[in-house]
Amino acid sequence: MRVEAFQPAPSQALEIRQKVFVEEQGFQNEFDDIDLTAVHFVLFDDFDIPVATCRVFESDRKNVYILGRLAVTKENRGRNMGSLLVEKAEEYIKKIGAEELRLHSQCRAAAFYEKSGYIAFGEVEDDEGCPHIWMKKRL
Repeated sequence: MRVEAFQPAPSQALEIRQKVFVEEQGFQNEFDDIDLTAVHFVLFDDFDIPVATCRVFESDRKNVYILGRLAVTKENRGRNMGSLLVEKAEEYIKKIGAEELRLHSQCRAAAFYEKSGYIAFGEVEDDEGCPHIWMKKRL
């Protein structure tokens, strides 16, 4: 397996997100202008097939970045691919000198991020009918 970084969003990342967030989960507002400026990570399996993606971008707060759009294809879930992408995103953020990484997690996925040291804060918010919570981690 290998992880590559891209800017702007490559077709592989957009295809994974289309499958996971739009087709599987029913989100309609998946793609935005952040895709043009964010750093996108794509995880390729041993057969060079893209199987997971996420993106990171600078927030409006100094030294704080946002991790988002973490998606793993259905047939590859439960194989630690999401955790590997989070680690790669954290490594990237540390290299550029950021101090904190935040994310807007689906509430049902919050336990996944807690295992990597993220802490929930704020109120649960609705995003297209799906409850989300902000989470953060100091790096």
